[in-house]
Amino acid sequence: MPAQLQQIVDDILNKRTVSLEIFQELSQRFGVSDMAITTFFRTLGERKIPIEDLDSKLREIAARHLTLLKQIESLSGDDPQVEALKKDAVVAIRVGNYARAETLLLQAFDADLVAARKAQDAANSRFVTAAKTKADLGELKLSQLQYEAAAREFQTAADLVPASELGLRAQYLTRIGKAASTVGLYPRAEQALTEALRIREKLLPADNSDVADSLERLAWLYITLGRYTEAEPLAKRAVVIGEKTLGPEHREVAFSLNTLAWSYQKRGRYTEAEPLYKRALAIVEKALGPEHSDVASPLNNLATLYHAQGRYAEAEPLAKRALTIREKALGPEHPDVGTLLNNLAEFVRMQGRRAEAEPLYKRALAIAEKALGPEHPDVGQRLHNLAVLNMDRGLYAEAEPSFKRGLIIFEKALGLEHPDIAVYLSNQAKLYRLQGRYAEAGPLYKRALAIREKVYGIGHPMTEATRDDLQILRRLENPPDDYDLPDEHSGAGSR
Repeated sequence: MPAQLQQIVDDILNKRTVSLEIFQELSQRFGVSDMAITTFFRTLGERKIPIEDLDSKLREIAARHLTLLKQIESLSGDDPQVEALKKDAVVAIRVGNYARAETLLLQAFDADLVAARKAQDAANSRFVTAAKTKADLGELKLSQLQYEAAAREFQTAADLVPASELGLRAQYLTRIGKAASTVGLYPRAEQALTEALRIREKLLPADNSDVADSLERLAWLYITLGRYTEAEPLAKRAVVIGEKTLGPEHREVAFSLNTLAWSYQKRGRYTEAEPLYKRALAIVEKALGPEHSDVASPLNNLATLYHAQGRYAEAEPLAKRALTIREKALGPEHPDVGTLLNNLAEFVRMQGRRAEAEPLYKRALAIAEKALGPEHPDVGQRLHNLAVLNMDRGLYAEAEPSFKRGLIIFEKALGLEHPDIAVYLSNQAKLYRLQGRYAEAGPLYKRALAIREKVYGIGHPMTEATRDDLQILRRLENPPDDYDLPDEHSGAGSR
């Protein structure tokens, strides 16, 4: 049989006459037309199939031919033009006219593709509209201070955005980052802000202002998380881009300066931070007016810098002005107002006005619990500050549970090695030291020292202060005969 098939192949390729009976026999065997059989043999010859494989390859071609017919005949669609082209292709395939079938199927494909693209454009347009509606719902949730719900709405909006609109996705991811970080959902915020930055760096020029915005927001989050060395280069890039594209007096440049200054302040680089805060404040006041809500941020940050330097009398009027601005702009129950109340209470307490500080702390705590929930790190911070106040006043039994709860909340939200944890540990250790509970104080001081050595280095003033506290504790545990005990009630202060 293979030899006979080879002869047929040769005859067809050389355009010699072939017995009609052979074609009829093969067409009946395979269930195809005589003309299709001719095409099969031509294919075998053109592909130079070895003689020993001719029979199997002929059967393979015939089977694929029948499968193709069934497949095309079974397809149906809504486009009459495509339907007609495919019917003509079936006719061409039946008679083995594969060249014409290919032309017809390509025409059908082109018609389908044009229709699909029109449909996809329409679908994408609706997806964009749906995403914008979800984003509007997110803004509605924000107006009700429902930050976690807002983050979910923005996430849905981002996920609805088609691949052709990645710039819009970056906008919604940025909103997720802001809403999630407000309620302490830091991993979600970091994921969203990191993706937003990656999209913008891919789509936009390196000096685009939207790239600067993403850099600044991610830097701010890193500072919140205690990752100061990661934050600084992002904030610096944001400042450079903003100055180049928007001008040195633009409000967005002020925000980036503010963030960069904060990264310096958290690492104890106060002399570098102060001129940046002052420049940011001057820009915002000039651009927006002295009573605009955004003026409160550089005012507050400059006040916290003065607090860190012990310049409490300079810090207090700035804090009061920032609080007045924010209360007027946002209302008395907004979480930003709670933050400014807490800071003002700190400045007042550090000047020895403890009775005046207490209602400020309590109001700040109530706002945070109501607006942000009982497990938010701001709640932990305010519990801790109230505990410090009670420790200052000698109310140790009231201070201890607040210290403990505040530490648990903060550790859960920001991790066991966040730099601010060292403050919490040091103050709780001091409470135990004041009570003579030296064995409980020691491990807390040691842990605080390990954190500060890792974050700030061995020679940093904060590290040295903790080392001094630990040495004082050791002397109290085993005092030499001539050792003067420190005045433990001369003002606790957060360290």
